[in-house]
Amino acid sequence: MSHFKRLSIVLLACLASACASLNTTPSPPAPSAGKGMVAAANPLAVEAGVKVLARGGSAVDAAVAVQAVLGLVEPQSSGLGGGAFMTYYDAKTRKVTAYNGRETAPAAATPALFLDEATGKPLPFPVAVLSGRSTGVPGAIAMLSLAQSQHGKLAWNTLFGDAEKLADQGFSVSPRLAYMIQGRFPQTSAPDVVAYFTKPDGARYVAGDTLKNPAYAASVRKIAAEGPKAILQGPIAEAIVARLHQGDRPSAMTLADLAAYKPKAGPATCRTFRVYLVCTPPAPSGGPALLEGLAILEHTDVAAHPNDVQGWYLFAQASRLMYADRDRYMGDPDFVDVPTAGLLDPAYAASRAALINPDMAGPAPVPGKPKGAGVRAPDATLEPGGTSHMVIVDAEGNAVSMTTTVESIFGNGRMVGGFFLNNQLTDFSFSPTEKDGVAAANAVAGGKRPRSSMAPAVVLDKDRRFVAAVGSPGGSAILAYNLKALVALLDWKLPIDQAIALPNLIARGDVYASEPAKFPPGVVEGLEAKGVKLSKGGGEDSGLHGIVMTPTGLVGAADPRREGVAKAP
Repeated sequence: MSHFKRLSIVLLACLASACASLNTTPSPPAPSAGKGMVAAANPLAVEAGVKVLARGGSAVDAAVAVQAVLGLVEPQSSGLGGGAFMTYYDAKTRKVTAYNGRETAPAAATPALFLDEATGKPLPFPVAVLSGRSTGVPGAIAMLSLAQSQHGKLAWNTLFGDAEKLADQGFSVSPRLAYMIQGRFPQTSAPDVVAYFTKPDGARYVAGDTLKNPAYAASVRKIAAEGPKAILQGPIAEAIVARLHQGDRPSAMTLADLAAYKPKAGPATCRTFRVYLVCTPPAPSGGPALLEGLAILEHTDVAAHPNDVQGWYLFAQASRLMYADRDRYMGDPDFVDVPTAGLLDPAYAASRAALINPDMAGPAPVPGKPKGAGVRAPDATLEPGGTSHMVIVDAEGNAVSMTTTVESIFGNGRMVGGFFLNNQLTDFSFSPTEKDGVAAANAVAGGKRPRSSMAPAVVLDKDRRFVAAVGSPGGSAILAYNLKALVALLDWKLPIDQAIALPNLIARGDVYASEPAKFPPGVVEGLEAKGVKLSKGGGEDSGLHGIVMTPTGLVGAADPRREGVAKAP
């Protein structure tokens, strides 16, 4: 395993160990009142979405409102300056559409973007993330605008009222945001972060303090009036370019890069799992990798081992195979050939599952050779935590599963118009080639979208009726978090709150990062006897949200590891 991958897991574990105590009581299932439901990472954002649903708004309308508030009250995770992937289910047509709001690299970006000019070696992550080079053209608002134009019921300019009011009048700093403000991350020492989160008396904001952001209020007013061009053109765009051109290693981003941004929409990538159909966005999202993980597990008897030693063992070994393939082959399909069909071919999944020794874990698995796979170099991408997820179902049964991000904590630490700019380009491989010169699938290129682990999922039954929607933030661990939730929900038949609260286990290469204290008695010891030694320390910081359809209506839940809630109008 590369230095970058090890560091990614360490960062996730360190972040989680400090944050796990913020919210340790699982949120009880939220009953549906027949008008839909919102599950998201902050109660203020959920309330904004619920108000939209109560006004007769669609799931996408509510998503716009939720994102606008999340960018204010949870700026460490997502915002107006970030990107997103959305999986949308239309209850009338029973079609699933994938929306791609992933950021793009400036046209002038090269594969050497994150190489030290003097040594030719990859830059240290803290240096790269704080540079202007780390920021991609933001796409979340443009993506939401596209989806809302197709599936919205309310006027766009009516969806930002809560965000504007909270920014103008102030909101209460949450414990999680307070921890990030006080935390030891590269961005917390960035000048814009220090200025924003420092009170007049020189102290940093703490939980319970009221924080106002009039610049953010002005930005959302402008977005409400003008749509995404408010960010991609005009004064805010000019400010973005100017801010990214400051300091060492400035960005090559231009106003033309911003103006040229286009979100994407198309059919979701869907595959059967047992009696279900699971749908995610295609590459460069993590969706195909998640589907491969499910496909591998379908060739095991994991369903017969709910939350026991063998069940977690099979989960871990399938995860290792999933990550090995994903790390080698996934990238932006507009620039590299991604062998999605080969990776998801049932025969290939069976061949990968056959590599699992049922009794004892072996060395780290190597990537397979699915049909359509070219020669690719080992990857060197670092994906630290950050990001947020929301699930929304409206009164008509339409559903949104959306993962949204500015990448790391407070993005690259630079602020424009009251919001933080992303550091999404650090999701590219820092090393564009291997020693033999073979190109990495996730190497930097102008106009390219970096590979993502975000994999918002929608689950349907055999008649394409809504069953569930789930998703999580968490860097590269997103795939393991989502896979766990889906296995627990669909195979182990657990209620959504219990499925989300189960221990996390991120098995990648030779590392088994986990939450040992949360497993049932005997599981940790049983896994170790099978060669799976779980890492000690704090819990991994997932932020799963989910909504399921039950015989009595919708039920939603939020991850007890964060501050989210699920609520019906």
